[in-house]
Amino acid sequence: MTTTTSETHVRPVPSLTALWDRGLSLALLVAGLVMLLVGWKLVSDTPFPAEQLPYMISAGIGGLAVLGIGATLWLSADLRDEWHKLDRIDSRLERIEASLADEAQP
Repeated sequence: MTTTTSETHVRPVPSLTALWDRGLSLALLVAGLVMLLVGWKLVSDTPFPAEQLPYMISAGIGGLAVLGIGATLWLSADLRDEWHKLDRIDSRLERIEASLADEAQP
């Protein structure tokens, strides 16, 4: 009795090293949201503007900055993916063009 095995090529899940930029951006986005929520909670606990100002500066502006950095990193990762995709398309087109040029020569 002979057993045959069929090989299926499964694309491996990208490792964390391949997705470091997305992981870091997600962590920064979560940290920015936490900073904003903590700042909002601390500001809402006191009615005095003098006591609210440090929380608005540190948590509010800092949280917005961290959110901005996280969003920029996420967009950068998307652009890098698009560049890789365009490079693959370009190399395929060059191979097709080369094979068509070889076939056209007598």
